Amino acid sequence: MTRRPLLPSWLPVDGYVLALLGTVGLAALLPASGAAATVAGSAATGAVALLFFLYGARLSPREALDGLRHWRLHLTVLGCTFLVFPLLGLAARGLVPTVLTPQLYGGFLFLCLVPSTVQSSIAFTSIARGNVPAAICAGSFSSLAGIVLTPLLAAALLGGSTGGPSADALLGIVLQLLVPFLAGQALRRRVGGFLARHKRVLGRVDRGSILLVVYTAFSQGVVAGIWHLVTPGRLALLLAAEAVLLALMLALTWYGAGRLGFGRADRIAVQFAGSKKSLAAGLPMASVLFGAHASLAVLPLMLFHQMQLMVCAVLARRRARDPEETAPAPAAPAVPAG
Repeated sequence: MTRRPLLPSWLPVDGYVLALLGTVGLAALLPASGAAATVAGSAATGAVALLFFLYGARLSPREALDGLRHWRLHLTVLGCTFLVFPLLGLAARGLVPTVLTPQLYGGFLFLCLVPSTVQSSIAFTSIARGNVPAAICAGSFSSLAGIVLTPLLAAALLGGSTGGPSADALLGIVLQLLVPFLAGQALRRRVGGFLARHKRVLGRVDRGSILLVVYTAFSQGVVAGIWHLVTPGRLALLLAAEAVLLALMLALTWYGAGRLGFGRADRIAVQFAGSKKSLAAGLPMASVLFGAHASLAVLPLMLFHQMQLMVCAVLARRRARDPEETAPAPAAPAVPAG
């Protein structure tokens, strides 16, 4: 006898998001302070460097070059991720202070600067019968570009008034993110086979490292006493603002790709790769960029991540029921009169 799921299949609650929420709860009840905070911070720094070393070691330059033939699609996804999203984030400044506090707005704007996802974009594109190879390349290009573009955009747009990144934080980005990533690329031929053989174990290392980063960031927030700034009402308003943001991006990516002449399969890839934000890439970056302010900076990203999973799961299943594209029928040969 099989056990019935507690939730409908079209409403996915990511188990990893539940683990993240549990980590936040642990930090609220037992925050790291004093010597424990120093140890946790050092461990989180090492975990971030390890994460980006693994990202570099896994990314195949050959696969990225093979996908360049879809350059229009990739430029469209990059434009959505690093141009349209930031513009909408800047427009949301009008929501301060009635809807978003200045601190939550900083996190909301940072959410708009993070690169796209890879895994969920591929999964939803596959479910919707879209162009999966294009989604793979688009997500990889976005992740690679985000290592450079996200810190630069954060430095340019966030500024010091919202607890944004400083020159030291940008140096930390180079040392903790870019240098390990380049080292992973350089050693890819030597360690690539090992990573492929132990993919499952290393996946747990990835997730465990991010949980450590989240625990450290939220412990700092609890010790600093910043959680009195976030009330249930503010959280509800933040969710509403993020729902509007996601709806706008889903509509812009779908109809915009259609106006650009993309076919159905490519439009699906553009929609799912161009409307998402990566929790795995955003959390380590926020810990380096924002330091003690990272807890409020990553809260909007964590909420947006779960929202995009739920909405895109429903949308992908609906797209899967769309009729296949058919080539136009050839014109009938002319019949001579008489």
